[in-house]
Amino acid sequence: MNKNSNTFRRNERLWAKIIVWVSVAIPVVVGLLFYVSPPSQLSLPFSIKVLPKFHALLNGSVFVLLLASWYFIRQKNIKAHQTCNIIALVLSAIFLLSYVTYHSLTEPTRYGGEGVVKFIYLLLLFTHIILAAIILPMILFTFLRAFAGNYAAHRKIARYTMPLWLYVSATGVIVYLMLAPYY
Repeated sequence: MNKNSNTFRRNERLWAKIIVWVSVAIPVVVGLLFYVSPPSQLSLPFSIKVLPKFHALLNGSVFVLLLASWYFIRQKNIKAHQTCNIIALVLSAIFLLSYVTYHSLTEPTRYGGEGVVKFIYLLLLFTHIILAAIILPMILFTFLRAFAGNYAAHRKIARYTMPLWLYVSATGVIVYLMLAPYY
């Protein structure tokens, strides 16, 4: 075990508390966005309308990185597995910051489809939102266990984290594609 693993292990309780606070705060902030009116005048150096496409690109990239991560761990290529997961986490954090920015500056886009397609859209959106809130602490605890060198606990939680994170990233892209005509 290296020095960084020992430091993480000693501070694991502190990190666990931080993860719980972050995991509660982020869904609260995202939920509050639906009650905040966007500014009437907006002056940005780019069109804010590109952000949903950017979000889908980030989600799609995370999906591919997670599949690569799964492949690499099956091949016992731990370094590549770690690299894919760290990049996926960074891209997810960028997504979250961009998502909060976008939704604080614009009105929500309403889905215009009808019938069965609308039901499918709403089902995907609902499961995406619920699982996105659930997966956040799971991702953070999975990373914490890996950084702490607690690989048995890491593997135990990762077996649930990976498929849920894949689902959330994939449905993020699908929801964007279904909503894209209405932006």
